Amino acid sequence: MASSNLGALKGYLCVVLGAMMWASSGTAGKALFEGGVKALDLVQIRITLSSLILFLCLAAFSRDSLRIRAKDLAYFLLLGGVFMALVQGTYFYTISKIQVAAAILIQYLAPIFVAAYSMIFWKERPAFFKVSALVLAFGGCYLVVGGYDLELLKMNRLGIMGGIASAICFAGYSLLGERGMHRYKPWTVLFYALVFAVPTWHIIHPPFQYLRMEFSLSQWGWMAYISVVGTILPFGLFFVGINYIRSTRASITATVEPISAGFFAFFFLGETMQMLQMIGGAMVIFAVVLLQIQQEHDLLTPAMIRAKSQGSPID
Repeated sequence: MASSNLGALKGYLCVVLGAMMWASSGTAGKALFEGGVKALDLVQIRITLSSLILFLCLAAFSRDSLRIRAKDLAYFLLLGGVFMALVQGTYFYTISKIQVAAAILIQYLAPIFVAAYSMIFWKERPAFFKVSALVLAFGGCYLVVGGYDLELLKMNRLGIMGGIASAICFAGYSLLGERGMHRYKPWTVLFYALVFAVPTWHIIHPPFQYLRMEFSLSQWGWMAYISVVGTILPFGLFFVGINYIRSTRASITATVEPISAGFFAFFFLGETMQMLQMIGGAMVIFAVVLLQIQQEHDLLTPAMIRAKSQGSPID
């Protein structure tokens, strides 16, 4: 029992720390945008640097984590080349257009979209808690983006669209990522998701354009920070946390991210949210917590499933 409690504590700490790192990277990204760095350039650099740094770390300390089966290449191509690539792009695009905290709150509609999809296409019973969560989330999102203020709403239009796209992509990435951990370690799943995202971004955006740009030493430093502290560590910590506390509890715990992002953006960028926006943010967070509590069930963690099913293919 003591070992189980210690594992759960480790899982929660990993997710909280990862969420705070994600929040800090959003603030750092916004500062770079205000300094003239383009969102698409930052995404391309972030993906490339992150995959290179993680490769060097795994090659030095955990070479086994670099091994995958050829039959799983299609899975990692979908996870990284599509969902990881789109999550990164839509996330920073949204932050470049609207407030950091608002952008992250919109992304937290991801589990709400999963619930809506399951009711529409999988014919799941529309339970009271699930419907309540949907109403709360979308009502809260309406307030977060300033739907009550036509001028603010007009100004945020592109950012809102980017945030919704980010939420949909993150929902798909989370579901696929958890499936991958039934077979592989968290760092393996993260590394190959990043690796397969690199060619996508060098096709979407002019390849290696950042090498010809004259970024300052400070800007390169912040981009390295986003690559390590805002990408490798938080994504890895989130996956490690899932191994101990499952994705539902991890999703609840990760709601500290938009709260942290609001504090970081206030202290370092001077961004503020109106009272109605903050109320909307609280509604979104409460909806996510409500939905995840309702969906909580006693399943094996990915680490336990992996231990029991070594050698089984990813379905």
